[in-house]
Amino acid sequence: MRGFYIGRFQPYHDGHHHMVEEIADQVDELVLGIGSAGDSHSRRNPFTAGERVMMVTKSVAEFDIPTYVVPIEDLERNSVWVSHVQSMSPAFDVAFSNNPLVIRLFEEAGVEVRQSPMFHREVLEGTELRERMIDGGDWESLVPDPAAAVIRECGGDKRIQQVTDSDGATHTGR
Repeated sequence: MRGFYIGRFQPYHDGHHHMVEEIADQVDELVLGIGSAGDSHSRRNPFTAGERVMMVTKSVAEFDIPTYVVPIEDLERNSVWVSHVQSMSPAFDVAFSNNPLVIRLFEEAGVEVRQSPMFHREVLEGTELRERMIDGGDWESLVPDPAAAVIRECGGDKRIQQVTDSDGATHTGR
């Protein structure tokens, strides 16, 4: 059985990694969708799809399961989102998510959905990690070592600091 799990992975962190580990025990193969693949270089989405593919691929290599990592660009029409995902992905039998909208969309499309408990959600949340990067705090202890190496390699922690920096001007607009 092949499972599917989608996330923005901005960045891929230990919460995602724990979820993948749980999913790997339930399926024979796993498809990991890199959501919002076209977004990068912003506070909310600092990493490119390629950087996230590297983070995820290198991090999940420790699991003994065939894994396919596929970028999936946003589609602003929820009613056809599942078919869009399916067109960008190898076929899958079950989807994994804790996101209420994603669960609803997959269920309406007739796809079985399974949920897994969140792992240390109070800390392992993308916004928290990105804020730590911006503030120069400890973010590395919250991501798998291979993901941290990719972030350092691409200068992602410095990038998010720079793209969120103000030029000091007090004007409106950009």
